[in-house]
Amino acid sequence: MDAADTVEEAVAALLTRMAPLLAASRDHAQKLDAEGVFASDDLAALTRAGILAAAVPTLMGGLGIGTEPARAVATAELLHSVGSGSIALGRIIEGHINAVRLVIRNGNEAQRVATAEDARAGHLHALWVTDGPEALRYIHIANGIELSGEKLFCSAAGHATRAVVTAMGPDGERRLLLLTMRQGEEIHHLPAGLQGVRSAGTGRVVFNGVRHGSATIFGAPGAYLREPEFSAGAWRASAVTAGALSALVDAARAELVSRNRAANPEQRQRLGRMYINAETARLWTLGACSFGEDADAKAERATAMVNLARIAIEAACMDTIQLVQRSLGLSAFVQANPVERMCRDLATYLRQPAPDEALSEAAAYFTDHPLIAGWD
Repeated sequence: MDAADTVEEAVAALLTRMAPLLAASRDHAQKLDAEGVFASDDLAALTRAGILAAAVPTLMGGLGIGTEPARAVATAELLHSVGSGSIALGRIIEGHINAVRLVIRNGNEAQRVATAEDARAGHLHALWVTDGPEALRYIHIANGIELSGEKLFCSAAGHATRAVVTAMGPDGERRLLLLTMRQGEEIHHLPAGLQGVRSAGTGRVVFNGVRHGSATIFGAPGAYLREPEFSAGAWRASAVTAGALSALVDAARAELVSRNRAANPEQRQRLGRMYINAETARLWTLGACSFGEDADAKAERATAMVNLARIAIEAACMDTIQLVQRSLGLSAFVQANPVERMCRDLATYLRQPAPDEALSEAAAYFTDHPLIAGWD
């Protein structure tokens, strides 16, 4: 048995260990949403199963989930599975994978080794890039840097023990920082809570006066927005979305069956469209993961295909939400019904940045490149 077979078996074993934990997270999601409580217990169970360590490259003791092209399909399957259990957990895990990936691709050897060791030890990494009214900045001081400003929409705020953030330096360049948390930063609730994904612990983090060593800076200026990595990597959020969509369709089906309404011809028509949408999202995810992980080789094509996938999955989700609400009627708007939360979570998570720009750029690429050639 070669090394590749061993890794594949380890990935399969991880997915098997995760299955009952994700079923449990689906059961817990309703209570966590109602209370606006972070999914600590569910995340701890997944951490013990090895999900955080899985993002570490194979040569550094992990499984390469999200960090190696050979694990593209496995990454899609993992994120789809997590999203089907809890979209809030999906947001947290996807952020962890993205943060680890950024350090592995842009950090120096010491930073890469430290991040791999931390992830294997169960440290949750967050990725926070949206600035608040006072943008995050740093200045150089003796033996390190001092931060000022804040980040908004920070998933796992107060729970992540490591965070990758973007910050403006004294030279006006935006850099990546790898921060050890609980060094004096302030965690605040958002001024107004999010409508959905309420158990992801999304908050505001203020870093005024917080100091770190200079080794926290990594990567070249502007590395976070470097293409094609920035746009092509959007497929991982789409994988979470597709998983959540499949769970919503299954929940709607189960309710129609329990109410003896599934045999109605109109309901079957709507269910049929829901199944089409869920499978469309799944297939676009699989296509996008292959293109996205091959981004360095064929950058423009990869970005265009991932952008198309992102918009196709969004459209499938929005159509399904409408179909579910029409099928179930007022039941879909009762807060005690998990379907109400699932629709709300999905609609909130879909609000990724610049969808119009993503579609326009993809269309521009295929204006000059026939679509059929794009699959070569």
